[in-house]
Amino acid sequence: MRGLAALLNSTDVLLIAFWVVLSLVSIVFHSRIELWPVLILANAAASALVIWLAHLAWNRSESEVLRWTHEWIAFPLVVFTYKQLYFMISPLHGGRDYDQLLIAADRALFGLNPTELLARFSNPVVTEILQISYSLFYAIFIALGIELCSRKDLAAFRHFRFSIVYGFLVSYLGYFFLPALGPRFTIHEFSRIDQELPGLILTPALRWFINIAESITPAMSDAVAMASSQRDVFPSGHTMITLMAIVLAYRYRCRIRRHVAVLGCLLIIATVYLRYHYVIDLVGGAVLAILCLLTSVRLENALTLEAEAPEAAVSRR
Repeated sequence: MRGLAALLNSTDVLLIAFWVVLSLVSIVFHSRIELWPVLILANAAASALVIWLAHLAWNRSESEVLRWTHEWIAFPLVVFTYKQLYFMISPLHGGRDYDQLLIAADRALFGLNPTELLARFSNPVVTEILQISYSLFYAIFIALGIELCSRKDLAAFRHFRFSIVYGFLVSYLGYFFLPALGPRFTIHEFSRIDQELPGLILTPALRWFINIAESITPAMSDAVAMASSQRDVFPSGHTMITLMAIVLAYRYRCRIRRHVAVLGCLLIIATVYLRYHYVIDLVGGAVLAILCLLTSVRLENALTLEAEAPEAAVSRR
């Protein structure tokens, strides 16, 4: 097998480095994190998978399936990384949440709770549109990635992929430092959201899917749902990644950039209207989006190991 420098791209290196950090945190705080051996093994398995795919893509570079599996594997691995936070964040803080700080910030900015203000203007049609928009979060950067790939612009796709993954991982760090539940639990009654914010056709199913993704099942009481929910409020990753995707869509002059901008704006509004986030979460997400966009090229260059990618060799054949 070739050395790592001949195998891994910058996104591979970024993910593996993040998993190493998570594993070290699990070791240091093993007395609080019950599943720490499982998390370490999972991170080791994910790292081995990335290295194995990179090795296969290099040595069998004529295989389009292997090459594109390696190019795209980072996105599902981001979801894998997100889910393991569920077993780490709350135990690290002894079950303490910091929603009151975020609520206080919103009240200092607006003099009231923005979700309560928006509830006065709720409408089933608006709710349906915004719930669909919120649920299309992952579709935004996947669609942009597909367009960049269809152009055969591998360099643009790789920078886009690195920037998006970088943004996700930075948002995860925020969850570690300031775990919170969101206004659907703290300001409103979680079990009453279907009555207070009814949609039309797809809203109930989409809410169910989002809840399941956050480890909340329909049979749970409000108290159990609060205890089970992911602490993923500040910063708003939806806002952060959406803003980054919009900027990158315009930077690369993607054909769907205007559609992405419209959908992205609706999605960001939905984060507060649907009670998933406080407004201060959006502010934090926007600030971090700017910082990630400003630093992504430099970090990507720093993590690009000195090696020729197999695709470069293929292009010269």
